[in-house]
Amino acid sequence: MATGAQPWQLCSAGSAGAAALATSGAASAEGLGRPGQLQDETLGVASVPSQWRGVQGTRGETKSCQTASIATAEACAQTRKHADAEVQTEAPVPAGVLPASQHDSPGLAAFLRRVEAMVIRELNKNWQSHAFDGFEVNWTEQQQTVTCLHTLGYPPAQGQGLHVTSVSWNTTGSVVACAYGRLDDGDWSTLRSFVCAWNLDRRGLNPRQPSVVVEVPSAVMSLAFHPTQPSHIAGGLYSGEVLVWDMSRPEDPLLWRTGLTDDTHTDPVYQPHRGETEVGATAVSFSSFDPSLFVLGTEGGFPLKCSLAAEEAALTRRPASVPLRAPAQFTFSPHGGPVYSVSCSPFHRNLFLSAGTDGHVHLYSMLQAQPLTSLQLSHKYLFAVRWSPVRPLVFAAASGEGDVQLFDLQKSSQKPTVLIKQTQDESPVYCLEFNRQQTQLLAAGDARGTVKVWQLSTEFTEQGPRETEDLDQLAAEVAI
Repeated sequence: MATGAQPWQLCSAGSAGAAALATSGAASAEGLGRPGQLQDETLGVASVPSQWRGVQGTRGETKSCQTASIATAEACAQTRKHADAEVQTEAPVPAGVLPASQHDSPGLAAFLRRVEAMVIRELNKNWQSHAFDGFEVNWTEQQQTVTCLHTLGYPPAQGQGLHVTSVSWNTTGSVVACAYGRLDDGDWSTLRSFVCAWNLDRRGLNPRQPSVVVEVPSAVMSLAFHPTQPSHIAGGLYSGEVLVWDMSRPEDPLLWRTGLTDDTHTDPVYQPHRGETEVGATAVSFSSFDPSLFVLGTEGGFPLKCSLAAEEAALTRRPASVPLRAPAQFTFSPHGGPVYSVSCSPFHRNLFLSAGTDGHVHLYSMLQAQPLTSLQLSHKYLFAVRWSPVRPLVFAAASGEGDVQLFDLQKSSQKPTVLIKQTQDESPVYCLEFNRQQTQLLAAGDARGTVKVWQLSTEFTEQGPRETEDLDQLAAEVAI
């Protein structure tokens, strides 16, 4: 017996089912309490498809991963070593059989005896001949003239009207340095000055921009590189101080300074004492043969031979904490004015040159007071003179007429071999130095604040075979 429609069927019947249910309900209500006949009704089925399952069933993701293509390479190598060698010797000679050339030994001996006197005579003639004097095999290119390689200057110093007072080459010969100051007038004690250096081997050299510039509170009167340390340089100031700089440290170059004390210089020129006479020293040059021997140039025009080994005490006006010695040992005949430069010969222990305000260069021997020779090179001052480091009879002098004169005493002892015009307006040339490493270079500084580097011709850089003997003869002839 059916009790009626299931609930899920009622829910699915829709509007028709609802109407039938209302009718059936009414009949049941009327028949409550008494028996009645029930009827079954079958309704249609409604289905609702699931959207969630559809979405989950159709959604999918595809992912893949691939590495870079694998590089492959094939290489093969094959070597082959092949050598051929052959040796061939002469057929062995039996020990008991002598070669044919040795059979006539008496004849060979007789020939040598006959020609011996003639060969010795010809050898003696060749030894005494001067046909090949001065001939040397030289594979380098010959320089026929003196040319200017560089014109160097520092515009701020030139703008102040400063002069180049000193030049110096470092021990490698690649760096030239100059000192700026004044040699004519001005308040030197308060004048700011400079020390400048150029590396001539540096690529892209700027002649108007030094490699290193050091500002100095006083005029620099002298300058010298260390003989073995290429970056160390010492300068003497007008204030009396001596300073040492390291040019490889441009931010803080100062290494050492003497300061101003009772024992240091108080004037731009050191004043040595000889006996009771006080003389002002203007130049100094040490001997290449005796490190204790040196020559001084003085304001009075007298060159002095001096020694560091002197034991005689100096007479001083005031006491000093350091014992002072009187180094002067010998006085030479004077110039007609102050001596501005002296130079000891690097090839002869007794010879030195001096130059002064009288326009003369004197060649002296340490063995006598009178000069060996005297040359008038200028009607104005001569400020510098230097021996060549490679030619025993060559020297250079700088004049107040703006020129550099090169002398070769082997050619002439009266006039210069070459006269170089350093300044066109005849401004004085105050200093010059030969390059001891690159011997073809000569640097000269002038009153216009310019340093010119000159390349010398071959005749000033190649020594002749008898030049040293000629120098010895020159010293011996006048020393008798």
